[in-house]
Amino acid sequence: MAFIDDIKRSYLQGSMLLRIIFINIGVFLLLHLVAIGAMLFNMPGDDVLQWVELPSDLWLVLKRPWTLVTYMFAHYGLLHILFNMLWLYWLGRIFMEFFSPKQLTGLYLLGGWGGALLYLLSTNLLPYFTSNPNVYYMLGASASVIAIVVATAVYAPDYKIGLLFLGEVSIKWVALVTVLIAIIGIEGGNAGGNIAHIGGAIVGAWFTLRIKQGRDITRPLNAAIDAIVGLFNGRSLPKFKRPVRRQAPEGTTSRQQQQASKHHRPADTVSEEELDAILGKIKVAGYDALTDEEKDKLFKASRRRTP
Repeated sequence: MAFIDDIKRSYLQGSMLLRIIFINIGVFLLLHLVAIGAMLFNMPGDDVLQWVELPSDLWLVLKRPWTLVTYMFAHYGLLHILFNMLWLYWLGRIFMEFFSPKQLTGLYLLGGWGGALLYLLSTNLLPYFTSNPNVYYMLGASASVIAIVVATAVYAPDYKIGLLFLGEVSIKWVALVTVLIAIIGIEGGNAGGNIAHIGGAIVGAWFTLRIKQGRDITRPLNAAIDAIVGLFNGRSLPKFKRPVRRQAPEGTTSRQQQQASKHHRPADTVSEEELDAILGKIKVAGYDALTDEEKDKLFKASRRRTP
């Protein structure tokens, strides 16, 4: 089984971006193999899809909560998965120039959930959907991919990418056209899916705007994933100790206490998210675009990393 071993090795040694793509392709192949087997034995193969698709019926979602995750890794149409995976690979590589693999994973999931939330709200509240008693189903990574596209465009709007017949185009225009297509597509036959695309775009923009404010919305999710993986690997959760506050000498004034705290502050005060944001800003606009505070943080981080 050298072929299987090669695939396994490629998955384990590949980047987080490639792993997500591998998972999508693996689910796609598995669904079709199950469908072929069902066809050969005269069994209903379409029923399998309903166990990975996200239903619009909230009661069904409660009965199948895993579909909130599986739907964003599942495709059935060849062109559907081909377009999504190519889009994810091209734009995901640009995203990885500014952000970490964990942030890619977290945003992929949050973008999918943002799309799912807007999809469920729309299909259960808007008259266009509620007037039809049928249950709608959704699958595909489009909301997750669009979240990554929009996040990258908001962070580095003037980043140039080459497009066939168009040449170099700023990524902000690519993201804008993508969102406009989703909005216009609501009028077509995939209204729920296009609404989900908009939900993913909103999460992508929110991610970058919070990053620019020094906050990472993917951090709690990634911490939870690390904790779950740690439990399965037999590692106990890390124990956090309450920091010990230094007592200032008697007679020290409030201003002197602040100055003393600066001298006692450890060098390792720059978070990884802040450092990633600063480095990304340098790539886009150069070192001179940094504020004095950002330059100070970069200096502290480099001093911390110097052996």
